[in-house]
Amino acid sequence: MPHPAPADTTVSPKARIYAMLDTDGDGVASRHDYFVRIERVRRATGRTDDDPLVIAARTAGERAWAAMDANGDGVMTYQEYAAWVDAEKFDTVCQYALGALFDLADADRDGALDRAQFTALRQALGNRPDNADAAFDALDPTGTGLVDRAAYLAAIRAYVTGDHSPMGTALY
Repeated sequence: MPHPAPADTTVSPKARIYAMLDTDGDGVASRHDYFVRIERVRRATGRTDDDPLVIAARTAGERAWAAMDANGDGVMTYQEYAAWVDAEKFDTVCQYALGALFDLADADRDGALDRAQFTALRQALGNRPDNADAAFDALDPTGTGLVDRAAYLAAIRAYVTGDHSPMGTALY
């Protein structure tokens, strides 16, 4: 029987992210939970199953899931996730899967999301609209109206690895 994430997800950034990965709320992140997130972004962006960016997101997701579910049992317990995720894993695995989801939301392919695109992406990934709005503001402190892909990924990396991330604090 897998051990679920701590009930109090305010404990750590890893616990908060893990709780978001557990899309059905049953206490464990399954393969289905992981891939339903990609499907939600696909639907939110209006892309078709054969869109090259959807295919790329699913391919990156397959690689990420294979790395996270090292024992191949179809579930990733909180303990497995907490022991697995770190800066090196973010740099070699997670950033590609998260970047592919960002790319799905980037309708004009300019490497940046406006507020509506960012909010749609984050809601599809399980964040409340007000959290997504606050996170956008944290990533756009100069008011350009855009969130850059590299800044987005850097903010998630900082949050996962325990560094200061105003975006991560707002989202989770």
